Amino acid sequence: MNLVGLLAFAVAGALKGADADLDPFGVATLGVLTALGGGTIRDVLVGRVPAALRSTGDVLVVLAGVAVGLLVAGALSGGTGRVRDHPAFLVADAVGLAAFAASGAAVGADAGLSAFGVVVTATLTGVGGGSLSDLLLTRTPVVLREDFYATPALLGGVAYVVAGAVGVRGATATLGVALGVFVLRLVAVRREWSLPNL
Repeated sequence: MNLVGLLAFAVAGALKGADADLDPFGVATLGVLTALGGGTIRDVLVGRVPAALRSTGDVLVVLAGVAVGLLVAGALSGGTGRVRDHPAFLVADAVGLAAFAASGAAVGADAGLSAFGVVVTATLTGVGGGSLSDLLLTRTPVVLREDFYATPALLGGVAYVVAGAVGVRGATATLGVALGVFVLRLVAVRREWSLPNL
């Protein structure tokens, strides 16, 4: 599940960088940060060395995702409108959010965190990398604006806790949460759901 999230968020981050008219190095930087940021925050919270510093495979997956993102961005560059409104970005971003929310919940549970801790690790793993990349672009992170983005990750964490309480654990819980977050995020995009501004 973690590898799926790494690949998807590397593609989404690279597309976000292309949308911001960054050069190839900037696009790659944004892809790497988006893919690794949330998991790094999660690992620090649970007291372990970040996975990217332990596994060369994770880094290779991220670099492959960045390469795919660069290719897709090049193919989309002749079109009109923002790259981040394109279905390729929206689907990659939803896959990354879903995979990381689910894997974040699983890591939190495996680390023996409380129910609240599991929800926090699910949410931060899902939205952390994208928030860091938004800050690098000097934008207000999408999770702090009206977009219905962090809520699916948070609800995924809650669902993981509830699943564990009724005896559903392991891969079944992780896959179920990932699917639920993915569907909820795409429905939110399709129906233009948003939280109200204050």
